[in-house]
Amino acid sequence: MTDDLEQKAESLERSGEFRVLRRLLPRGAYHEPDGTPVERAVYLDLETTGLNPAVDEIVEFAMVPFDFSADGRIFAVHEPFDRLREPGRPIPPAVTSLTGIDETTVAGRSIDPAEIEAFLGPVKLVVAHNAAFDRAFAERFCSRFANLPWAVLGARFRGPRRDTRAGRGWASFWPRQGYSTTDTGRPTTAARASNCSRGHSPRSGRTGLDVLLSSARATRWRIRAVGAPFEMREVLKKRGYRWDPGGGRRTKGWFTDVAESGLDAERDFLQREIYGQHEARIEVRRIEAIDRYSDRC
Repeated sequence: MTDDLEQKAESLERSGEFRVLRRLLPRGAYHEPDGTPVERAVYLDLETTGLNPAVDEIVEFAMVPFDFSADGRIFAVHEPFDRLREPGRPIPPAVTSLTGIDETTVAGRSIDPAEIEAFLGPVKLVVAHNAAFDRAFAERFCSRFANLPWAVLGARFRGPRRDTRAGRGWASFWPRQGYSTTDTGRPTTAARASNCSRGHSPRSGRTGLDVLLSSARATRWRIRAVGAPFEMREVLKKRGYRWDPGGGRRTKGWFTDVAESGLDAERDFLQREIYGQHEARIEVRRIEAIDRYSDRC
């Protein structure tokens, strides 16, 4: 039965008219224990009522813990944490359409921050697809997240959001995310767990997790282009700058994070391509690994 279905699936894919999504089975480990010291991390994903952590609320909190080594190998994958929560405000229809979560789904449900803190236990790292978004919500809900370094899993996913949530529909850790898609809508295997955690780059021979860990440990520098001319906004966005509306002690402006080796080049770019004859107001701040993606930045 399985072989017959696989042949049919391959036939559909070869036609160029169909794409086939295969269910990925649970997996408890990627490497056999060999005495290598390991640390604990969690993959985290949140669903919320909106984008503003100051007013919006979490409706689903999902984490998958796993053990990893310093060289980027994943060993045991543990039971996930998945809890729903009834917010104190309505869930917008757009959120329901994206996540499948409505008022009925979360009615009477709650999440205890103490339960999350206990679940984190020995965790030393948090991994998320959108750490800048998730960390702001997570820190407000449970203070433990403020004292952990965060890392971004670089692959971007499109398609039905409900198939990529950490709690339901996933098989185990990264494999649960299935396929990503390209801009054409065609499925790719670039974000499969076999590529993210076990696969090696043909150029460097490093695992995806090893690259992620190196990035997470590195110190970065945040460059803010304060008062950049309005007409240069598209140039800044194309180069990877993001807009910060400001607040508290932060001035509003465009910003990006670079390695120390790129500081001089980025200053030169801003002076030459953005400010020109205008007075340059370039702010530079060191961002430690523990603070990355946090509101503290």
